[in-house]
Amino acid sequence: METTTYFPTVEAIENASKVLSEILVPTPFQKNANLSDLYEADIYLKREDLQTVRSYKIRGAYNKIRSLDKASLECGIVCASAGNHAQGVAFSCSKLEIMGSIFMPTTTPKQKIEQVKMFGRNFIEIVLTGDTFDAANSAAIEYAAKTGKTFIPPFDDPKVMEGQGTIGLEILNQTEEELDYIFVPIGGGGLASGLGSYIKAVSPKTKIIGVEPGGAPCMKTAIENGGVVELEEIDKFVDGAAVKKAGALTYEVCRQVLDDIVIVPEGAVCTTIIQMYNKSAIVVEPAGALATAALRFYADKIRGKKVACIVSGSNNDITRMEEIREKSLLYEGLKHYFIVTFPQKSGAILSFIQNVIGSTADLVHIQYIKKTNKNFGPALIGIELASRDDFEPLIKRMDETGFAYEYINENNQLFEILI
Repeated sequence: METTTYFPTVEAIENASKVLSEILVPTPFQKNANLSDLYEADIYLKREDLQTVRSYKIRGAYNKIRSLDKASLECGIVCASAGNHAQGVAFSCSKLEIMGSIFMPTTTPKQKIEQVKMFGRNFIEIVLTGDTFDAANSAAIEYAAKTGKTFIPPFDDPKVMEGQGTIGLEILNQTEEELDYIFVPIGGGGLASGLGSYIKAVSPKTKIIGVEPGGAPCMKTAIENGGVVELEEIDKFVDGAAVKKAGALTYEVCRQVLDDIVIVPEGAVCTTIIQMYNKSAIVVEPAGALATAALRFYADKIRGKKVACIVSGSNNDITRMEEIREKSLLYEGLKHYFIVTFPQKSGAILSFIQNVIGSTADLVHIQYIKKTNKNFGPALIGIELASRDDFEPLIKRMDETGFAYEYINENNQLFEILI
C-alpha cells in the first residue's frame, strides 16, 4: 500500500503562524558566544525552551486543535505524550475550554506530569499506561476510537507538522543572513519535517541536519531501510525523543528535506546539558540538548559557517541531574569503576589511595565489607579523573602496585548490576 506524501507548504505554515499568534509570540533567536568561540563559527540558538510551555510542542498541538470543528471540540480530544506534547495539548484545552484525556508512559518524569496538570487545570485527565511512548500512544488511539473523541497526534499529522514548521518561518524572519546549517532534533519527525519543508522552500541552500539519540534512531533507521520500521528496543533516557517508530508522513518528508542525520550518544547529550547550564545559564532537557550536542560531531564542517540549533525544550526534572552528571563523566572518560581485591589487613585501602589514586584522581565511591574468615576481599571502587589522559597512568600504577582488579566500565552486564 502506497503512503500518501504530504508536504507542508509555505502558505500552510504562514497560516499556522497566524493561528498561533493568538497565544504565542516568536521565541528569541540568539547568537551564543561560548559555542561560537568553541566551534569557530556563528552559532545561533532558537530558544524554544522559553516557550509558554517550555517546549515547541505547543505549536503543533494548538494548530491541530484549532483546526477542528465545533462538534469535535465539544466531544473532546485525546493525545499521548512523554511530556511536552501533553503540555501543549493541556494548555490548548485550558485556553479553549475543551476536555482532553492525556495518555502518558508510566516512566514519564514526575516533573512533566505535574506540569501537564498545571497547564490543563480542570480541563484534562491524565492516564498513565505502558513503559514507552509507543505503548501509551496505542492505548490513546484505542480509547479515541471507542469514545469518538478526536486523537491529536504528537507528530504524524499535517496540521501538527505545519505548526512545528512555524519555527523555520520565525528563524528566517529573525536573521538577514543566509544560514549554512540548521540542526534540528528528531523524535517522531514532526519538527524536522515541518521546519525542513519551509526552510528548503525559502532557503534551499541551507542544510538541514537531523539529530537523534543513540538509543532511539528511528528516523535514520527508516531512511536506511527505505521505509518506516519499528525499533525492537530503545533507550528511554532522552525521553522527549525516544520513539520506536517514525511517522509515516514525517518519514516521507524527512527523507527528502534532511541533508544528514547525526546520531548522538546519550553521554554526549548529558555533557551538553551541563555545559549549557554552566556556561550559558540555559536549562535544557535531554531532547532539548540534542541539536547543540551534535555540533561536536560536525565541528570540521561548520567552522566559519552560520549555524542554527533548535533548543527544543527545558522541561528537565532536577532529580535527574546526578544521573546526567554520571552519564557525562562516563562518556567523557572521566569516571571509572573497578572491582579491586584487597588483602584483608590494616592499611590496605589506605595504601591503594596513596599509591594508586594519588593526587591526580579522586576516590568517589567505595563499597567494601570485611570478611574475617578470608585473606582477601573485593571492593567496588569508583575513581574520577581530572582528564581523560590520566586513565592510562592510573592503570599503570594499579599494575605496578600489584592490586588485582577488574575494570567494569566496559562489562555492560556487570556494570548494570553494580552501578
